[in-house]
Amino acid sequence: MITQNNNTDKQFAAIVLAADRTGKDPITQYTNAACKAFASVDGIPMVIRVLNALQACPQISSIILCGPLEKLHHHCPELKQRIDSGQVAWIPNLDSPSRSADSGLKQIPENVSVLVTTADHALLTSQIVQQFLQRSITTTADATVGIVRQEKIAAAFPDSKRTVIRLRDGGFCGCNLFAFTPNGRSLVQFWRQAEDLRKKPWQLIARVLGFKTVFAYLLGILTREQGVAAVSQKSGVNIQTIELDDPRAGVDVDKVEDLQLAEAILKNEKPTQWVQE
Repeated sequence: MITQNNNTDKQFAAIVLAADRTGKDPITQYTNAACKAFASVDGIPMVIRVLNALQACPQISSIILCGPLEKLHHHCPELKQRIDSGQVAWIPNLDSPSRSADSGLKQIPENVSVLVTTADHALLTSQIVQQFLQRSITTTADATVGIVRQEKIAAAFPDSKRTVIRLRDGGFCGCNLFAFTPNGRSLVQFWRQAEDLRKKPWQLIARVLGFKTVFAYLLGILTREQGVAAVSQKSGVNIQTIELDDPRAGVDVDKVEDLQLAEAILKNEKPTQWVQE
């Protein structure tokens, strides 16, 4: 279980994955940014928005940025200043998200809990991060995954097209928010194994879920609890999902349409619109 530190309310190190995975990223091409993480969303680079959210969250004690390439940093002076001043530690990305995350974990003491997120989470706020971590702390899980109900996103942003996992108890969207206790770090190794099998779909299914779980999903009878239990069993890590209130948590910026949506949300929202008690 993630436990509270009586000496400080800052108890998570954060890893931000910020590498470009393709030379033809649609956001980079559309914005003419040096890399996707530097693409401006309503006047502020995405990566700076994410760093702002993390630095404003009292549970975050340190931040490691994995990518983008060091030679690109001068294109984002604000990021370079934070790295040079020590506010953010930078390490080079590796050839896959899981390997980059594993590289970040090796920079963090083994007894420290970790939050992993991505630089394209342009709508991330400190309140979203704080709610995710606070709810993670109350679980007995060694790894938690942020999710939002699809119906909540659809109600707030009717034109948004998100990837939805449809289960018997509802449709859910991921939030690019993952928390690991020291005992939960081995899930990243399981993630690496899954990535290595991405070109062998049937082996991937068998390794990550098992055929029985997949068939239940295809038949529309798989519940969230059953799906998480299957991955926990396969990985050997106790995993739980954390349902978040703010629909913005389920909106990352992968496509030009996502960028336009994020900018519209930022321009039109009221300061207290998404505050949850």
